Amino acid sequence: MNKILWDEGFKRSYKRKIKINKRLKKKFWIVMETFEKNPFASRIRTHKLSGKLKGLWTFSVDYNCRIIFKFVEGKSKILLIDIGGHNEVY
Repeated sequence: MNKILWDEGFKRSYKRKIKINKRLKKKFWIVMETFEKNPFASRIRTHKLSGKLKGLWTFSVDYNCRIIFKFVEGKSKILLIDIGGHNEVY
C-alpha cells in the first residue's frame, strides 16, 4: 500500500470542491481506497501527463473530476497536487 500525502493546494481544492458535495465526496473516498491499493487500477484510468504537466500523473474520480499527483521517493509515496474538472486542472 502506498503512502498518500496531500499538498496544501490539494487540501484547499478538496475543501472547495469535494467536501461540500456529498455525492462527489462519497465517490472521492471510494476512488481513493482503490487508488491506495492499486494506483493503476483500470477503473480510475491513471495515466501520465505531458506538455507543461510532464512528470505528473492523473486519475479520475468521475467524468468531470480529476486528481493530479506525482510519485515521490521512488514510488513509495504519492503527493496529491490538485483536484477539479478537466479545464481546471490541466
